[in-house]
Formats: sequence, C-alpha cells, structure tokens
Amino acid sequence: MKKLTGFIFGLTALILSFSALATQKVTVFAAASLTNAMQDIATAYKAEHQDAEIVFSFASSSVLAKQIEQGAPADIFMSADQKWMTYLIDHQLTKNKEDLLKNSLVLIAPKQAKIDQVDINKDTNWQAILPKGERLAIGDPQHVPAGLYAKESLTHLGVYDKLAPQFAPASNVRDALMLVERNEAALGIVYSTDAKVSDKVKIVGTFPADTFESIEYPITMLKSEANDFYQYLKSPQAKAIFEKYGFITK
Repeated sequence: MKKLTGFIFGLTALILSFSALATQKVTVFAAASLTNAMQDIATAYKAEHQDAEIVFSFASSSVLAKQIEQGAPADIFMSADQKWMTYLIDHQLTKNKEDLLKNSLVLIAPKQAKIDQVDINKDTNWQAILPKGERLAIGDPQHVPAGLYAKESLTHLGVYDKLAPQFAPASNVRDALMLVERNEAALGIVYSTDAKVSDKVKIVGTFPADTFESIEYPITMLKSEANDFYQYLKSPQAKAIFEKYGFITK
C-alpha cells in the first residue's frame, strides 16, 4: 500500500511538473507608449499558443531599466529610446538589441479646446497658445524618453527655458497624456501613437523631425526561454498591429 501511495505521489508530482513546463510564462517590460499595441499582440499570440502566459510591466523606459538592473525578472525589454537600452548593455545586463519601431512627437490639447492647428517652428508664438498660468504636460525631461525628446526639440527651437516653468512633468508619457485628458494641462507633448488611442485629446501640431533624435524602440531578449514570443514581436502579424496604432515598423 505504501508503495502504491508513493507511486501515485510521484506520478502526481511528475504531472504537475510537466504542466508547469507546458505553460509558457513570459514577462515583458515595455515602455508605457506600447501598452495598447503590446496587449493586442499578446492576445493574438495566445490565440495561437493557448498554453502561453504573457505578463506585462508598462512604465517609463528609465524606470524599467533600473528595475532590471536591480534584479527584476524580465524576459524581454522594449525601450522607447536607445539611451536606456544602451544603459543595460553598458552594465552587461544584455548583449544584443534590435531596433523594431519608430514614432513621432506631437503637441496635443483637450478635444474641446479652441486651439487651432499649430505650425511648430522657431517662430511659433508659444505665449499665445500657452498663456501664463497654463500647464504643459510632458514626460519628466530628466529621464522619461518622451520628455527627453521634447526637451531636445524645444531646446533646438529656442524655447525650452522659457516654457520650463509651465511644465507639468509626468512619470511616463501615458501620465502626460492623462493630464491633458483630465484638463489638468492645457497642452501636452506625447508620441503620436499615444494621442491616437485617446478620444479625449486632439493633435494640434507635430514637432519637426530634425529637431530631435529619431524616436526608435529597441528590443532585447534577456532570457532565451522567451524566444518564441520575442520572434513573434517581429512577425508580420505583430507588425500589422503596431502599424494599426501608428508605429512605423522596420
């Protein structure tokens, strides 16, 4: 009887072990601007791989890179700029990366705002479109990629220092978007893809591409067990979803 009990116990443990192996859990750390597209891609992937479990952590690329440095269990990292991917490479936390997507930088306002289209250049009258006392939502220009791109562009245009006192810095680009959605900021600077997923804001201007470094999204695989989903992110199916949200695929 004892032998039978031991056999059943061992068989149960073996079944549970195989069950765990059959479930493919992949943890993806991705820039906040990728939220909607990545969730749709995961849904499409799981329709083909019903045993898969895709877990996301969305935040500013800087926050995610720091978490990975501190030992967070990420299998894949997708950054909204090259800086934080290079940070991981320099700290020997990953070796290889691929550039997967591109984006653009836009000026947004609440849907009901009276502001018309703005031609953004060195002659733009910011005082007219952003009166004193009004706020400009922006990713924190100290570390958030969207904020760093915005800082570079505004500096190139010669208005960064003038506008800085009116900044409403956010912890990531989606929080900057939310400030404008809630009318807590009169204007905001976000990626075009963020603006397109919201029905509460409108794009009123596009920042000239030659005023900031190209917005690129590099990706790296941190654990080989995530290879299947990593490859799927580069597939025609995934690219179609990225493009649906306005990303430019490579």
